[in-house]
Amino acid sequence: MKPILVAENVNAGYGDVIIVHDVSVEVSAGEIAAIVGPNGSGKSTLIKSILGFAKLFQGSILYHDKDITGIPSHRAVNLGIGYVPQTDNVFPNLTIAENLDMGAYNKRGKDTIKTAKGDIFHMFPELAAREKALAENLSGGERQMLAIARAMMAEPKVLLLDEPLASLSPKPSAMIESKLEQIRETGIAILIVEQNVKKALELSKRGYVLVNGALAMRGESASLLADDSFKERFLGLEQEH
Repeated sequence: MKPILVAENVNAGYGDVIIVHDVSVEVSAGEIAAIVGPNGSGKSTLIKSILGFAKLFQGSILYHDKDITGIPSHRAVNLGIGYVPQTDNVFPNLTIAENLDMGAYNKRGKDTIKTAKGDIFHMFPELAAREKALAENLSGGERQMLAIARAMMAEPKVLLLDEPLASLSPKPSAMIESKLEQIRETGIAILIVEQNVKKALELSKRGYVLVNGALAMRGESASLLADDSFKERFLGLEQEH
């Protein structure tokens, strides 16, 4: 299947410092691709460079074969690229319903927003049951769910997620994973940056492994998880004899 989003030969960083060196990743419709690796490997910088939140020194970003390198983030959202940062991803002083309204800022007409919110509440009934609750009163898992739901209000074709499972205990983590699978089944492409290597690869179809800002390994997620050298380097598992 032809990829919907491609980052080619990306060098990215902040100020004058290059953190990501010549990395290429892609994701197709109805697919989850994972970017994994140790802390400080450049995972978040790579995904941020796609939307201009990190500096793109070199490389190109293609969306539906169209070069969108350097596009402002608000235009990327209008094109169909959603982004959920790791932190500060909801408005704590607003209710769940109000947060969703904020996610629909690119839509016009109350009826359109109402329909979109109804669809989101159907996918996230846990949020519908508490739509008048303030975001600051939500648990970590509920807050992450709301952040993803808010991004979905803009009806993205691609969803970029930065550490969606970070600091979550097993139960809410499993719930987020289930929601991402539901989203994938609708045909949306998901590119996920995740510290938990094993969970990310179990969730995804393909994986990209970054080490010190460079691509160390790539391939089908199942193949990476079955690779002894990969397990030794990134999962801390001993090779089976």
